[in-house]
Amino acid sequence: MANRDIPNQEILLEMYKKSALAKINDENARRVIMNGSLPMIYYSPRGQEIIPAAISVNLNDTDSICTIYRGMHDMVCKGIPLEKLWGEYAGKSTGTCKGKGGPMHITHPETGCMLTTGIVGSSLPIANGLALSYQIKNEKKVCVAYFGDAASNIGAFHEALNMASIWKLPVVFVCQNNRYGEHTKFEKATSVAKISDRASAYGMPGIHVDGNDPIAMYNAAKTAIDRARNGEGPTLIEAMTFRFYGHVFGDQDGYMDKEEKSKAMADDPIPRFRAWLIEQAYASEKSLTDLEEGFDKQVKEAIASALSAPWPELDELDIDVLAAAQH
Repeated sequence: MANRDIPNQEILLEMYKKSALAKINDENARRVIMNGSLPMIYYSPRGQEIIPAAISVNLNDTDSICTIYRGMHDMVCKGIPLEKLWGEYAGKSTGTCKGKGGPMHITHPETGCMLTTGIVGSSLPIANGLALSYQIKNEKKVCVAYFGDAASNIGAFHEALNMASIWKLPVVFVCQNNRYGEHTKFEKATSVAKISDRASAYGMPGIHVDGNDPIAMYNAAKTAIDRARNGEGPTLIEAMTFRFYGHVFGDQDGYMDKEEKSKAMADDPIPRFRAWLIEQAYASEKSLTDLEEGFDKQVKEAIASALSAPWPELDELDIDVLAAAQH
């Protein structure tokens, strides 16, 4: 655990709360799929929870995020209500999009969760649009664009970084480099050793950080978010992590290096963070156990509520398709 520029106890505990809730939410998601309670498409972000936890403690309620289909942890860390999240997972009328978006299209503007997209890399230009609106309105708000390592190889990545740099948009680009783009190992499809090195081509800072180190990740996030909020423009953060499971739920991950995977899972960042908090007397074993049990109860209650909630009415098919006419 890093010992430099350690944030205060309140921030450390808030980071742990967010990452632990995301972990527990993911565990329950895999449980309900495996036991047949809720058949749904699911892209597990297990192993990557520290990144959005450290980002989110640096964001205000009015700041926004745009994420991708492997973004459940990003949404949970930003504060999306569990009942609405699970309502959408279940395709029910109580969901964030009234059951019409599903797991790959979670959206909740009330908590700044502006977009979950199923299109690789499309979070970046959309985040630019939100950041531009903040700039035009002279609002001290920031938008975070989350994406995976493979998205750095598509046109939208380069176009978005170029535009954000030219206009000094209040946006932070966060690459969660989990070492695999779908079924392809990072080194086989990317021409640079570090995605963060690409930032220099667009005249912005590039930060390469251990995304599983809460302290290092917090400091990287704070630097980038403060810079954006102060009108100094965008930053590209490459947060190194590891995806514990296959690309999509049910993927047997035969393409993954078994030794590398075993090592990464044994070095799970959340139990490591937990042990450090107790060792440093920031929290007790009992307090964290009580916290985790409370989170598990909340998630299970949200799932039960979603499963018993009504399906959308048929007339919802014609609603939210076109904007209502203004008279």
